[in-house]
Amino acid sequence: MNYHNPVLLDECLEALEIKPIGIYVDVTFGGGGHSNAIANKLSSGKLVAFDQDDDSIAQNDNENILLINQNFKYLKKYLRYFEMMPIDGLLADLGVSSYQIDTPERGFSTRYEGVLDMRMNRNNPLTAREIVNTYSEKDLQMIFSEYGELINSKKLALTIVEARKEREIVTINDLKDAIKSCVNKVNDNQYFAQVFQALRMEVNDELGALKDMLMQCSEVMKIGGRLVVISYHSLEDRLVKNFIAKGKFTGEVEKDFYGNKMEVPFKAVNKKPILAGHDERKRNPRSRSAKLRIAEKI
Repeated sequence: MNYHNPVLLDECLEALEIKPIGIYVDVTFGGGGHSNAIANKLSSGKLVAFDQDDDSIAQNDNENILLINQNFKYLKKYLRYFEMMPIDGLLADLGVSSYQIDTPERGFSTRYEGVLDMRMNRNNPLTAREIVNTYSEKDLQMIFSEYGELINSKKLALTIVEARKEREIVTINDLKDAIKSCVNKVNDNQYFAQVFQALRMEVNDELGALKDMLMQCSEVMKIGGRLVVISYHSLEDRLVKNFIAKGKFTGEVEKDFYGNKMEVPFKAVNKKPILAGHDERKRNPRSRSAKLRIAEKI
């Protein structure tokens, strides 16, 4: 099985400026495409990889990779435990792996029938099924508005609440049938994708984990180390862009007592995100929405 086709692989390897004796981190191991490519460039160096999905963990057979079965929000804790600080570079390929999308029982894709799950960590008690059947109308509206960026989030939330009064919404098709009156008929696939994105992000606390990880990067990385992040939608990309520019996620750069701008931990290497080329977009549809940002620890 082609577990995962690594996006922007050559660009990521170049961005990391890999030293054979360095310590690197891939916080999203997935199918190991990026991780193995990094590890193969190391001699006495080490790659530490994180993944909370047991299925991903089973893919590792590279002795140069220390694979940690945890969410990347615990980055600093485990790097300290394994005495792997400071690091020379970190890669984050955000989003869902091809394997997760293409496994119907995981419930990530609108293309297949299956139970509404969407957990990246199957030990997580919260599933998409629980969200659509138990969250209040107000909370559902917030999720679909903020995470799915859906303009009719209020109608969508009310429609779900009314539908679940009749019977529990259990499967992907149950949900699609329940909300068909809300769907933009011109672009129904896009609408369902935004609904699923919102639920997946809530199930896995994706933005919260991303913020936690980014804030720890400056504490675990050497001066001159590289932060390399691939995002797939505007919410993630905005967080990454703001963090690199301001050292935080909202507002302006902090100022000291005298009104001087405080120093931020990273500087952008590329002002605009790097996008996949025509050949890669044709070969790997997942790369079409990918944006790569690179920063250096200062």
